[in-house]
Amino acid sequence: MAKKSPFNLETCARPNIIALQPYRCARDDYKDDGTNILLDANENAYGPSLDIPNLGTLNVSGDSNGHIRSKSHDIDFLGLNRYPDPHQIELKQLLCGLRNNQNHTSKFLQPENLFVGVGSDEAIDALLRCFCIPGREKILTCPPTYGMYAVSAQVNDVEVVKVPLDVENGFALRPDHINQALSADPAIKIVYVTSPGNPTANLILKSALQEVLEHPTWNGIVVLDEAYIDFAPQGSSLAEWVTEWPNLVVMQTLSKAFGLAGIRLGAAFTSSGIACLLNNLKAPYNISSPTSALACAALQPRGLAVMESHRAKILEQRERLLRKLPEIPGIGDFLGGADSNFLLVEILDGPQNEGGRPSNETAMAVYEALAETKGVVVRFRGKEAGCTGCLRVTVGTVHEVDRFLVSLRKVLAEILRSGSEAPNGSEQEEVREQEANDIVS
Repeated sequence: MAKKSPFNLETCARPNIIALQPYRCARDDYKDDGTNILLDANENAYGPSLDIPNLGTLNVSGDSNGHIRSKSHDIDFLGLNRYPDPHQIELKQLLCGLRNNQNHTSKFLQPENLFVGVGSDEAIDALLRCFCIPGREKILTCPPTYGMYAVSAQVNDVEVVKVPLDVENGFALRPDHINQALSADPAIKIVYVTSPGNPTANLILKSALQEVLEHPTWNGIVVLDEAYIDFAPQGSSLAEWVTEWPNLVVMQTLSKAFGLAGIRLGAAFTSSGIACLLNNLKAPYNISSPTSALACAALQPRGLAVMESHRAKILEQRERLLRKLPEIPGIGDFLGGADSNFLLVEILDGPQNEGGRPSNETAMAVYEALAETKGVVVRFRGKEAGCTGCLRVTVGTVHEVDRFLVSLRKVLAEILRSGSEAPNGSEQEEVREQEANDIVS
């Protein structure tokens, strides 16, 4: 028998946490069973940027004391009984070296310009805790965008103000509208901008971002999320620009182009003052020794060479998808851009040359049929602003793209022939679409 207690979970926990919808991620609907083609989470299907010649074993050698060394970087497995380096200076220096290209400034990034965390999500949350007073202050986002900004805001009891991207102009940033919102509401403390966009895959213009940074009265932080920047044209990253703007934060990750989603390593480049605050509030040992060692190995010349090789293959398959997808009846336009490792494409309710229009019902039917009958998982994004009828498709390997194109052609032809999608506007269909769309990735 349970003991009597005055404890009441509903009244003890914070109300905003009680109201929080569970975080839904890429593997919630369709699992990785070893046979599925996973084109839904924008992972790098070519694998990690590490020198792994065979059998998934890191290129290392051991000494008689059991210390395992790599020619490119030391990995001391016996050192796991010790807490990791709390400052990660070596890792930060390598990250600075990656971005010190002097494309946007003559100044150089230094380790004091960096915060490293458990993926970019830790930086997103840390910035909210650092700059936003719960229940009083706000952030601004530009939908369609990465869903984790809003999730973290709700966890921290911070309101979200939305200024949508310009859906009539390739999902461009609207700095004039953002600045109007900032002028009207000084409670807004952070602006989150994604470049390349997710799910829009387009770069934000540097000049548009500068307009926000140059707001004459607003006292707040501009956060530029560059998770996919290594798939954009070289020189696109604005990381080094943080040396010019005291309130700019540029977030990056090793999860995408570097193929290291499993180690959860993200970085925030910013002014030394902001970096100091973020480092002061983080957990003392937030980056594990294995994570640090693997990240450092990936950032060495041999690891960078692997990353660049994988990136070239992904870009080749991206171009292939841009050519081949429009050949499939029922495929509409690509929306946004093509600066990432994914594409946003319209699914129509009929062939385009017969007047087919973007359809959430058809897109949802295609999404489910691909996963459930073909083992190919993509992402439904039809409920996002300006994305009616859209699927987001991660660029995979040659084999994965082969299977996706064949499966999509068969599934879409069957759906259009049978008209098997749910009735437009039905309550059940609305629920299914929203649930699929709410996955954060």
